[in-house]
Amino acid sequence: MSLTASMWTGVSGLRGHGQKMGTIGNNIANVSTVGFKGSRMHFEDFMSQSVSVANGIGQVGRGVAVGAILGDFSQGSLETTNESTDVAITGNGFFTVSPPGEAVTYYTRAGNFRFDKDGYLVDPHGYRVQGWEIGQQQVDQFIGQVNMEQGQQVNIQGVPDDIRLENFQSPPQATNNFGMILNLDSQSQTIDTNPAPGAAEPNLWANWNAVANNPPIGEQQYTYQSTLRVYDDNGGGHNLTVYFQQREPVAGEPAANKYWQYIVTVPPESDLRGIVPAESAGLLFQGEMVFNAAGNFIEMQNMQSLLNPPVAPPGPGAAGPPVFSQNGYPLVYANFLGVDPEDMQPIELNFGIRSGDGAGGAWEPDALNTTSFASPSTTLFQAQDGYTAGFLQNISISREGVLTGRYSNGQVTELYALTLADFNNVWGLRREGGNLFAETRDSGPGLTGIAGSGRLGTIASNALELSNVDLATEFVKMISTQKGFQANSKTITTTDMMLDEVIRMKR
Repeated sequence: MSLTASMWTGVSGLRGHGQKMGTIGNNIANVSTVGFKGSRMHFEDFMSQSVSVANGIGQVGRGVAVGAILGDFSQGSLETTNESTDVAITGNGFFTVSPPGEAVTYYTRAGNFRFDKDGYLVDPHGYRVQGWEIGQQQVDQFIGQVNMEQGQQVNIQGVPDDIRLENFQSPPQATNNFGMILNLDSQSQTIDTNPAPGAAEPNLWANWNAVANNPPIGEQQYTYQSTLRVYDDNGGGHNLTVYFQQREPVAGEPAANKYWQYIVTVPPESDLRGIVPAESAGLLFQGEMVFNAAGNFIEMQNMQSLLNPPVAPPGPGAAGPPVFSQNGYPLVYANFLGVDPEDMQPIELNFGIRSGDGAGGAWEPDALNTTSFASPSTTLFQAQDGYTAGFLQNISISREGVLTGRYSNGQVTELYALTLADFNNVWGLRREGGNLFAETRDSGPGLTGIAGSGRLGTIASNALELSNVDLATEFVKMISTQKGFQANSKTITTTDMMLDEVIRMKR
């Protein structure tokens, strides 16, 4: 091997260490870049030249080459922020973004996202963040309880697409069901159920008169009342009040049982049914609760609805038989908007007991139900599923990457789920600049899923992942790289001195 070859061996060392210094410099330059993943350069010997030696053939190295530049995908530390759309991944995975109008997907660990003027969630380049739409959960008619399949956490639909908030308003929803769970004092005052011959039997619903009285029922004509707010299709709110009064048992009824009459009412001015007499305006439903001696709810009886669209419309003042929902609860009909009777929306009435046969028989108490114990009457729980229109107030993102909108009407709606992707070979990803990666044949296709599923990490909202570059480590590498560069330069200068000696031999 000639002296010139030795000089080129030193040159390969200079070139390699210069490139490594460039890698170190890039790491240091991005020490404050959000979501940046550093790189490490690995050297390998370039090649070896065979030379003759006393015992055969030997090899002499001809320098160094860059063997690999591998990304460091270790977790970076998190920085808290004041923006809910700043998100970080703790664990494996990448956010997915796509340029507008292009069928191209990039991957990033930088979660500094914002909504643009068109409602798209975008990164700093304007690339749109990808996610799944979330289907609205099926709401059971029993006071708004949500049914979810066993083990199902996020009800995603379709394929990942641009995350966009097209409507910053939550439309109103009419009340479809309401429930009241109460305790009615068994020792409260009762009404006489055995009046003098010829006198009308006193009852709670006979006390209601929207023409003669204001309010339609007096304070001395009932024992207890409970009110909650219900909503029509236009989002208008109306007070729905249920009045209760205990009565004495009549002949043929078990004397140990407790009997409570009730009426379901709204303000007369809110009642636009139009086919009931004026004195009955606002009186929607009436019935009786029956409790055993221990105060447990056992059945309902004598129920009447003053309007019942599923059957032939009754004449003025007529009372139709109660109609039960598919869950076995009686239905109350109200008309707040003056629509045709057949278009009225029934409201499910739930006191914690249902008809097992859906026809008013075989009553089955729920786990949470109304009681009649010897303690003051009180409302233990009440709920309804309607609400007025509302405007989006803020967005939050859960550990599973679910974007949830909170509206001024109190509604909390799951909108989208961020799409995360992982790769079998993350070191095969290609860096595209701008904190973006692109898949290659070496990386394999992205394996998408919900945060927290499989090997994917979870999402931290109001946080950003910082660069994983460690300055102390980079400075140590810088020193060793500088010394390596300096040593290789000495190889060249020493070889130069040797060549000078060869040239001086001719003198």
